[in-house]
Amino acid sequence: MASWLRRASAALAVLLAAGTGYGAWYGSEQAVGVVHYGQHNAMVLASRTGEVTLADTAETREPGVYWLEWSGSSTMLGAVTGRRGGRVTRAVLRGPLPSAGTPGWFGSVPPGDPRVAWGVDFSQVEVATELGPAPAWYVPGRGTTWVVAVHGQNGRRRAELKVLPVVRELGLAFLVISYRNDEGAPRSPDGLIHLGADEWRDLEASVRAALGMGAERFVLYGTSMGGAVIGQFLTHSSLAGTVERVVLDAPMIDAGMTNEQGARKHGMPPFFGGLVSRVVAWRTGVDLERLSLIRHPPAVRPPTLLLHTVGDADHPIGEARGLAAAAARAGWDVRLEEFPDGGHTEAWNTDRFRYERLVRAFLSSPANP
Repeated sequence: MASWLRRASAALAVLLAAGTGYGAWYGSEQAVGVVHYGQHNAMVLASRTGEVTLADTAETREPGVYWLEWSGSSTMLGAVTGRRGGRVTRAVLRGPLPSAGTPGWFGSVPPGDPRVAWGVDFSQVEVATELGPAPAWYVPGRGTTWVVAVHGQNGRRRAELKVLPVVRELGLAFLVISYRNDEGAPRSPDGLIHLGADEWRDLEASVRAALGMGAERFVLYGTSMGGAVIGQFLTHSSLAGTVERVVLDAPMIDAGMTNEQGARKHGMPPFFGGLVSRVVAWRTGVDLERLSLIRHPPAVRPPTLLLHTVGDADHPIGEARGLAAAAARAGWDVRLEEFPDGGHTEAWNTDRFRYERLVRAFLSSPANP
């Protein structure tokens, strides 16, 4: 009997170890694996003049402005006008009306490119990075201050287009960059995301290219992991001194906290976050602790506007609050603005008026001497 119990205990230990190992590897893949997305996550159930009805989900019922992309077209959707029987109806703000039965992609990100999303002309430029050419969108402005926008993990350049209307209103040039492992950009040597530890070099290459095109000063705008890329640029780049302001939307501030949140999101015990961080470090060679902007603020610290939704399930609001508190202790001007509604990087979607008002005021205020 005792022998059977020992064998059973050993087998259980092996199973637990295997399960833990798989969970940690899966978590690391979520953190550093490269993903290219599919085309459909929603179905049009009904449509009539000025309204579209979709299945009622946590995403489709969020207040604010979202987009439905379908069959090469896109529709900007506004307020929820009705919910009943598992269906949600939203107002159509702009774009053609899809017919019932049309599959599409419902999301918070503008469609296409600057011209498709906002009717703004642009040119595509190729930035010479250390790994090869990476595409960027360039919208000209009136002066020599440029906004350089950096998207997040497994994101796309179009994710940065929500801020374009206010940037255009202020007459600033706008450069939306790509970096290693993006579609159309060079692959990194190991094919993995390094959470800003190496991607900042591609941002540096973009800033250098902009200087060659006539830029003199910069505003860096980053969403999600784009915030980590910007943080490492401000820490390591010899060009960091050209940055006069930073705007961060739901940034990754502390990868360890992000991994802990990922464990909670997938119903795993909190210690899985630490295991994931160890596996990420083993796979990439990146010291995640050194990436924490809370414990290691950047060498160059421009005034920073930090925008974050309270319910962000990817980068918890605790990261933003932790950075604001650490910045206050370090004498770094970081202004945190919390939004009560919306998920990850959805502050603009849930309250476009407030978001644009905050960005406009921040970028219009006199620069520090």
